[in-house]
Amino acid sequence: MSFSMTGFGQSVLRLGGYVIQCEVKSVNHRYCEIVVRVPREWTCYEDGLRRLVQSRVKRGRIDVYISKEREDESSASQKLNLSAARDYVQSAKELMEAFGLEGMPTAAQLLTMPGVMMPADQAEDHNTGSQEEWEAVLRQVLGQALDGLSAMRLKEGNHLAEDLSQRFSRLGMLHAELLKLAPDAVDEYRVRLRNRLADLLEGSFDEQRFNMEVAVFADKSNIDEELTRLSSHLAQCQGLLSGSEPAGRKLDFLIQEMNREVNTIGSKANHLAIVNLVVEMKAELEKIREQAANLE
Repeated sequence: MSFSMTGFGQSVLRLGGYVIQCEVKSVNHRYCEIVVRVPREWTCYEDGLRRLVQSRVKRGRIDVYISKEREDESSASQKLNLSAARDYVQSAKELMEAFGLEGMPTAAQLLTMPGVMMPADQAEDHNTGSQEEWEAVLRQVLGQALDGLSAMRLKEGNHLAEDLSQRFSRLGMLHAELLKLAPDAVDEYRVRLRNRLADLLEGSFDEQRFNMEVAVFADKSNIDEELTRLSSHLAQCQGLLSGSEPAGRKLDFLIQEMNREVNTIGSKANHLAIVNLVVEMKAELEKIREQAANLE
């Protein structure tokens, strides 16, 4: 099961005359970064909401937005918050005493101060229900949004996994061709060297030294070890794609290792057909790297 790191989910709950809306979006990120934005009165629930996201998403940048609006703004009556008004008046008195100023704020001025007028049922809404009950409501709306996010990430992840599987199969075919060509490189070098020496020395040369030169070339150009490791990495990649754990970071590491092995093969092999295969494999690995960067 493969998940993409990009997705979107949303949900809506109606409670106590309010519409509680949650939107969750995720994009690519090297690690798991979670940003939660909620109304000020719900900041105490942020840690719990963040832990809920962490239990569902393992990698990516996840932005969570939770908002609260009245269902009918026109019916929202206002109520005087005497406590806030008293605070403003007391602050004005302290300023007058401290700096010898004159003039108290008028009633009209006080009514424009932030927090003096508030929705009539706002205090009741905040005081009804325990903290655990409010957190349960927020966890519910976030959980529903995460369900949508996971569904989108899974759908996209399956498409990515299918594409990657095909590309790994293509790499496997190129690897099989390398296995066939690897022994021929030494044989062809032996023939080329013998023909060249025969032309230069008119057929008379030291056979023992000739065999030593061929043996040195065979040792330097041997790519059996690289081909074996490459085969192992390909098998691991296919296994990760079919597994249930997040595969993105492990795939990234294995792709780097395969790229290193392919580069080594290209530098060792003094053979045109092998070099051409190396070029094809490097191009395929670059496409794989771009796609794997989107996996969780």
